[in-house]
Amino acid sequence: MWRAMGVGVFISVLCAVLSCFIVLKGWALVGDALSHAVLPGIVVAYVAGLPLVLGAAASGLACVWLAGAANGRTRVKPDALLGISFTGFLAVGLILMVATPSEIHFMHVLFGNLLGIETAAILQVLAVGVPTLAIVLAWRKDLVLAAFDPAQARVIGLSPVRLELLLLALTAFTVVVAMQAVGIALVMAMLVTPGCIGRLLADRFDRMLIAAASSAAFATALGTLASFWADGATGATIVLVQATLFVLAFLFAPRRGLLARHRAVARAGS
Repeated sequence: MWRAMGVGVFISVLCAVLSCFIVLKGWALVGDALSHAVLPGIVVAYVAGLPLVLGAAASGLACVWLAGAANGRTRVKPDALLGISFTGFLAVGLILMVATPSEIHFMHVLFGNLLGIETAAILQVLAVGVPTLAIVLAWRKDLVLAAFDPAQARVIGLSPVRLELLLLALTAFTVVVAMQAVGIALVMAMLVTPGCIGRLLADRFDRMLIAAASSAAFATALGTLASFWADGATGATIVLVQATLFVLAFLFAPRRGLLARHRAVARAGS
């Protein structure tokens, strides 16, 4: 359990950091899209005898590339292109999963198996997650500038398009890591909820990162303990704790919470 908790906290912090960028850019659909797009790569990697993480990463990047390649070449909006791409990948993955005789339980891929995570999977998480986290933190100022002010980014010599593709690729790798903890079905929650909590609690981006990562780590630790003692689904419990923290932040955040806004309106009226 303690090993699972440590791995889970690392994964949740990585997701929380990416979550801040996803929330600021309004990319909630991206996390959902990539979490489903990795499924065909996982099945193909299993059939080929390769590490599942390699197939998942290749499939996620292919989905991003296809959607990005079509963007700007059609009147269809980017979110629709991404939706078409990920649903197509998901359909292919489901067909392959049903058609492939397997000694592994693909339901663990869909819903996670954090308490039963193996050493090989932990090594894969670290091999993918540590470089991804390092790149995000090293490039965070450029990524934030490209998200808020693309014109200014171009003026100083940055390419918003390339930075957007970099962020999409990093999100794909993060999905690959996160599916080890909560599975494909719940990855979206880990890529959206912490950033929303940080947005409610902080005004500056660095503080938003700290708030998001702290809430995600706490939710993972508490969710893992609760699922262990209650013999429940670990990934679902972690996501439930995160959702509860979001509700608390939504109601009681010092400046952006619902109660704080009501008090401010009441003071203005008086």
